[in-house]
Parts: sequence; structure tokens; C-alpha cells
Amino acid sequence: MTKPRVVIVGAGFAGYHAAKTLSRLARDRAEIVVLNSTDYFLYLPLLPEVAAGVVEPTRISVPLTGTLDGVRVVVGEADHVDLRNRWVGFTQPEGDRGRIAYDRLVLCVGSVNKLLPIPGVTEYAHGFRGLPEAVYLHDHVIRQIELAEQAEDPAEQRSRSTFVVVGAGYTGTEVAAHGQLFTDRLVAQRPHLKIRPRWMLLDVAPRPLPELDERMSETADRVLRRRGVDVRMGTSVAEATPDGVMLTDGEYVPTCSLVWCVGVRPDPFVAELGLRTEKGRLVTDEYLNVPGFPEVYACGDAAAVPDLTRPGQICTMTAQHAQRQGRLVAHNIAASYGQGRRKPYKHHDLGWVVDLGGKDAAANPLKLSLSGLPAKAVTRGYHLLAMPGNRARVGADWVLDAALPRSATQLGLVPAHAVPLESSSPEVPVRVRA
Repeated sequence: MTKPRVVIVGAGFAGYHAAKTLSRLARDRAEIVVLNSTDYFLYLPLLPEVAAGVVEPTRISVPLTGTLDGVRVVVGEADHVDLRNRWVGFTQPEGDRGRIAYDRLVLCVGSVNKLLPIPGVTEYAHGFRGLPEAVYLHDHVIRQIELAEQAEDPAEQRSRSTFVVVGAGYTGTEVAAHGQLFTDRLVAQRPHLKIRPRWMLLDVAPRPLPELDERMSETADRVLRRRGVDVRMGTSVAEATPDGVMLTDGEYVPTCSLVWCVGVRPDPFVAELGLRTEKGRLVTDEYLNVPGFPEVYACGDAAAVPDLTRPGQICTMTAQHAQRQGRLVAHNIAASYGQGRRKPYKHHDLGWVVDLGGKDAAANPLKLSLSGLPAKAVTRGYHLLAMPGNRARVGADWVLDAALPRSATQLGLVPAHAVPLESSSPEVPVRVRA
């Protein structure tokens, strides 16, 4: 008899770990297929280090084929779901259409940049959610420093050497922290450039890392300010223009660099499914099942999973939740085939880590607040353990960065028009029949 087929849409933290765990538990009971827009899993937490030239882009791109034993990988963008007849339609990279039937469906489509109705932001800001954006930002920063060195007008020098990061959450804080160190190194190699680059970190929140422990916020704030980052809390962008940004406090900042890190929203795919949502995320029960469709599961940023540790709340959109939900959904699917018993999702926070570049970091493993070198050791150890591949290569990059001068060349692989702020939105509308 033909094996039943499990189709996993998306290979982020949730989808990748769902496939990896399911291949171990139920490879003999079911065919496992991963449908993803790329042929790799992206380790998002190290994107700021890619932008700063610490880690090579390929290090955080873990290939799906070869690391997911017994899993068939299909590269394509899901654009059609037929819940009644149980199949998913998709578009391949070169435009060909395909469809794949399923017995069990796991939706792990993740998230995209969160947009706000601020004039000019969509046109002049760049997001920071994927590898193309990180590679683009790396080249862009180098290019602005090179152009600043060549400029004869002091005003142009200041504009090109000013970098504005909006959003002081996990990603924005790391981008600004690594960015200031990166540009300081670039300027040290250019004796003719007398101006020090200026990084600004903006957020309407009262402190950096507002979602994390206050002591971690204090550590990050102290490191950023000591390093020279202009931290502006309670302030954001009111308007973006080709030549700069108008802040909500009335100040106009001339700049050629606006990095958008205000957060994420569920992939627009979710809104077109015709299923019940909460805050734009697919509603599930505590077993990660979609109500009304016992063969459909959802997890990760696109799923509104009940947080059993906070009655009435849903789990936040974090990599920790996504990874653990992915593993649990694999166990529950295996249980649906008669192997074990399904379990509810209950998350216990083990702490957070934030890499601030150089020798600085903030961490609170098991609620123990750390900073400096101890936090750095915990942070890098956590990342190496959490990465599903390329650990030796990432470790080697860290050692080389500490021992040798950092490369400062533009690759020119990603032009600005290739990474618009809304680049993660699907181009083909999703069509659904329930």
C-alpha cells in the first residue's frame, strides 16, 4: 500500500524541526515532503553578523537536502490550498505550476516584515528578514563609507555615514550594535575619512529590548551608548525621504540608510486560507491542530497557539516557540499514525541571549542575568547548539574574525531593487477551497 503523505509548508524553525523530528519518528509510516521557497533553512539569529561581515552568508544557510534524511524537498511557493480535496498548489522558481496531495498538512509559513503607515517607509527603507537583505546591507554600509571618503562636501559625508535603525527589539539592537563596530573598523582602514560613522537606534518603547528582562535592556543600553550609538527611545520615524528621515520629535536626520526592524507579522498567506485567525495568525488548539480540520496542523509565527502558561494568551512569535512547536507537531502527527500519544504544547522559557558584537552580550539563562564575556560565551554556545548544521564553519568564522582584519569589500550580488521592504509577500494570490 502507498504510504500516507505529510506535507510541511515552510522550512523555517518550525517546519525544519518538524521535518527532522518526523523523519526520525515516522519515516517508515509516512512519506514526508517539505515545500519551501528556498532549498535551505536560514538561521535567522545570526543575520546581523552576516551584515557586519563576521559570518559568511553560506554559514547560516543549512541545506535541506542532506540534513533532512528521508525527506523529499520540493522548492516552490505555496499559492493554492484545497482543504476539501487535500492538496497544495505551488509555483516553482522558474514559473512552472505544480500540486501535491497530502494526508496530513503542516502550515509553517512564518512571518514577514511588519509595516506601518508611515509616508516614504515602503519606498526608502529596507527590511531585515532574510539573507538577501543581510548581504545587501553589508554591501550598502561599505559603499556608503567609501562614498563618504570620496565626498568633498561635509554635509554629504555626514549623511552617508549616518545609519538609522528603526526598532530596538532583538534584531534592531543587534544590527545597531554590530553596525557601529563594523563601520568603526571600516573608517580605521581609511585615514582620509575624518568623520566617525553615526548609528541611530529608534523605538517608541521606553527601553531597548522591551520584550526581554529589564536587566538585559540595561546591559544593551549601556553597551550601545558606550560604543557611541545614538539611542533614542520614545522616538520613531514620522516620514522617510530620499535624503533622510523626519523623526517624531521634529528633528530631520540626513541619511542614505534606513533599516526597518520594527517587528514581524504573519505571512499574508494565512489571511487567504479562509480559516479562523487571531491577530492574523491561524488559530490552533493546544495540540497544534486547526479546528475543524483534524488533518491540518499549524505552528511557528503563523500559528496562534494557546500559551498554557498564560491562560487566555497565545504564544509569542519567537524562534524558541517555533522550534519547540515544530518538534511537538511531529510527535503529534506520529501519534495520529499510532506511534505514541499526542501531547499539548507547553513552553517553559529557558532565557534569552543577545549578541552585541565584540566581547559584549547579554544573556539570562535559567533567569541568571549575565553580561560581558560570560554572556558572550553563553550566547555563542547557544547558537552553536541551536544550529542544525555548519557549526564548525560558524565557529571558524568567529575565530578568524577575532584574529584577522575583517574583509571590507562589496560583492554587488544584491541590488537595492531586489530587496524592497515588502519583498516577502507572495506575488500570486492564494486561492482556497474549503
